[in-house]
Amino acid sequence: MPGTAFAALHRAGEPLLLPCAWDHASASALAGQGFDAVGTTSLGVAAAAGLPDGASATRDETLRLALTLGSAPFLLSVDAEDGFSDDPDEVGEFARELAAVGAVGINLEDALGPADRHAAKIAAVRSAAPGLFVNARTDTYWSGGGDPAETMRRLTAYREAGAHGVFVPGLTDPARIAALAAHFDVPLNVLYSPTGPTLTHLADLGVRRVSLGSLLYRRALGAALDAATAVRAGRTPDGPTPTYDEVRALVRPQGAGAPNEAGLSSVFSPGGRSLARPRASSQYRAAGTTSPTIHEMSAPPSGPTSGPV
Repeated sequence: MPGTAFAALHRAGEPLLLPCAWDHASASALAGQGFDAVGTTSLGVAAAAGLPDGASATRDETLRLALTLGSAPFLLSVDAEDGFSDDPDEVGEFARELAAVGAVGINLEDALGPADRHAAKIAAVRSAAPGLFVNARTDTYWSGGGDPAETMRRLTAYREAGAHGVFVPGLTDPARIAALAAHFDVPLNVLYSPTGPTLTHLADLGVRRVSLGSLLYRRALGAALDAATAVRAGRTPDGPTPTYDEVRALVRPQGAGAPNEAGLSSVFSPGGRSLARPRASSQYRAAGTTSPTIHEMSAPPSGPTSGPV
């Protein structure tokens, strides 16, 4: 079973609530609140770097963040957009690099491209990084027309290719959620929406994973803007604010994999191929196994988009 500790968090009746971080501080703060697993948000990673989301532009930034977080004391699932390539072998290699730096899961979206190509990517990831939990996303409800038959066709192909979980962001209709959850023998993942079913309701519908996507990043950005404009208007900003010392305390422990030049050189050769070998995570070591170590936004935007959450 891939990523046993991570897979075990996808429980019927008590779904995994996966908050998504965009840097070391946000991930560490979330882990400090008791979240056993943390994901990444591709929008947050892209926006922080001044790059477009959903355009295969943040491969290096995504891997660098995984390197930063992979040795942290929580399970990491990475939003890898569409794998940053149309070539399944290249996607498989990227997944192997994620596993090598400590990630336990990968999220792959189809962006409504050919279903057979996405299925080939999933199969390539399963082959290249057998320890990774593969969460296969379809965008039929996110940027498509929300066709139930097309959704089922795509998810079935991805499950047959070896996906360990299926993800349908933008789907909020309770009846359709329940139907998908009952149909598949793997966990159904949905994206939390403030206007959709509550976490308790989603659990009752059979959902086993609920992602927060870029919601936290966008809320943080909104809070920053609100604070700045409040001060400008002569008001005192409200809302919780960590102290300077509390933020400083989120620094990585000495010896943890930092995304500096020396750290990155241990992952890549000058030619760009990964040199790091998979290592057992602290969760696996505690369990006495040597399995290799195995990182979604709110309601869809008003207009069509091919970007990931």
